[in-house]
Amino acid sequence: MGATNDTPRNEGEGNRTAAKQYNDAQRKFVESGKVEPAAKDAEHALETDEAEELKRAEEKGRAHARPHEQEREI
Repeated sequence: MGATNDTPRNEGEGNRTAAKQYNDAQRKFVESGKVEPAAKDAEHALETDEAEELKRAEEKGRAHARPHEQEREI
């Protein structure tokens, strides 16, 4: 009984298909020229009322991270 095209394949530890899709999307974003404008938008957001909301979101995300990743400064 083989896998069909409409049946998701179990790739075991890690998922090469998802990793490839993610990497391809990241490469496409970088090549699109949208990185610099996105970085400037993020920098501007840190100078507005949105900064506190972003800080709370970061803290919430770090609370779910592994202990050694909670300390990493971004």
